[in-house]
Amino acid sequence: MSGVVFACLDADTLGGIQQVTHRLAQGLAGRGHEVHVVGLHRAQDPFGYGGRPRYPRHVISGSPRWSVFDKRRARRLLAGIGPRFAVLTSPGVVTRLSGLLPARTRTIGQYHGSYQHARGCSHLGSIRRHYGALDQAVFLSEDDAWLFSEHALLPNAWSLPNPLQSWPEARAELTATRVLGVGRLAGVKRFDRLISAFAKASAPPWELHLVGDGPEEPRLRAWARQEGVADRVVFRGRVDSGAMEREYLAASIVALSSEHEGLPLVLMESAAHGLPSVAFDVSGGVRSIGGLLAPPGDVPAFAERLAVLMESADERRRLGAAARARAEGFRMEPVLDRWEELFAHLMR
Repeated sequence: MSGVVFACLDADTLGGIQQVTHRLAQGLAGRGHEVHVVGLHRAQDPFGYGGRPRYPRHVISGSPRWSVFDKRRARRLLAGIGPRFAVLTSPGVVTRLSGLLPARTRTIGQYHGSYQHARGCSHLGSIRRHYGALDQAVFLSEDDAWLFSEHALLPNAWSLPNPLQSWPEARAELTATRVLGVGRLAGVKRFDRLISAFAKASAPPWELHLVGDGPEEPRLRAWARQEGVADRVVFRGRVDSGAMEREYLAASIVALSSEHEGLPLVLMESAAHGLPSVAFDVSGGVRSIGGLLAPPGDVPAFAERLAVLMESADERRRLGAAARARAEGFRMEPVLDRWEELFAHLMR
């Protein structure tokens, strides 16, 4: 038995779970662990996670349908790898690989969402039924681990944050009159609420820059016109990840208006650049980063918190410094240390 397997429903989509999986795989392989990344099926729109990976990748099936033949292929592949630890990155992976792993493998079930989100969909029931039988159930924050422990009756809950890709040396100056929103322009991100809050809170020369593309863009442009701020809401389109540092450094506030989040990458990255944030209080992961929080869906309260930061450079600097200090815990090396602590714990 040797090494670590990370298993995803598909391992090569441009998604948060996949980004974190490849990041952790590369980091652990760099520390001398034998790591494999397994996709249960081929990605519909594959994304090339390059960067000279130190680990092999495998795909079990060409189709999302999980057949008896796929189960046999999975069992053979996993028996050949013989992992000491299997990291199952979602409830769907846990259910599909149940009973297929070698007997001595320690099983770790991740959940990349929040308790609030799981409670509102089928995930909580699946976690309650299956995660308690794993060796460890891993959540993104201490708050969420506690909530799953209490309400899903999990005796094995553990918290481990996702890591940042890198640590920026530069910090935002926080003098620009720019609020930054980042994410796919899709319904769950609720950028309409952010535009409404911005309209209530701001006056020229403040601008709201939205980085991302998606199906909601025409509706959001119309919403900005209706709210009277079309001339101050700038739709930037998609920005390559390598250029995001420039976006963070050019802003003074980051705003997150999503209906649900686990541990949002945009808040982690912006905090590392010393940016203060305003967000809806939708998860323990959001709370772990700090910033000003508004009750979920409360647009007037969100606007009030935006106004506090717009009106006070001193408050922006104070909260930006606190955010960067908190973000230290998301640096790659401390997160990898915690993964190795988990492995050691499971071997006792």
